[in-house]
Amino acid sequence: MQPNMLVTTGRGEEFAGKLEAAEVLKEAGIGEVEVEETPIKGLLAARVEGDPVEAVRRVKKLMEERPELFQYTKRYIPLERTVRTDLEEMKAALRELVHKIGEDETFRITVEKRHTQLHTREIIDALAGIVDRKVSLKSPDKVVLVEVFGALTGISVIKPDDIASAK
Repeated sequence: MQPNMLVTTGRGEEFAGKLEAAEVLKEAGIGEVEVEETPIKGLLAARVEGDPVEAVRRVKKLMEERPELFQYTKRYIPLERTVRTDLEEMKAALRELVHKIGEDETFRITVEKRHTQLHTREIIDALAGIVDRKVSLKSPDKVVLVEVFGALTGISVIKPDDIASAK
């Protein structure tokens, strides 16, 4: 499975989280859904039909309307591209997405990494040169989100509020 979404749970709650995530995504009206545990504690990988950013927006709406559905899952994170954890592949993925940052928009690179030897600085240095826009660390228009989880890395160019976090 090539995941296009990450879902976080409490450590030790992966199995219950997997069932909950599948239920939540179906409830949000997402078509085909596949959720798997990863070797990383507290992290699930999901594959959803259609646009993962739109799917996360639907989950976010569901969080507001029906918070009781979210007992085990904490965050839903869209991955627009998933590549091997390799700086050249990450750069290629970002080149495909960089058009989503308008010429007058600002951006920030956010890196979350698990189970990797790569340093955050290395990743940011490799990717920053691809985006020819102004940087805003405090209030960017767009976030280049880099999610490293072992041998795979997910990359998205999203608005700062395009991650769903349960209260």
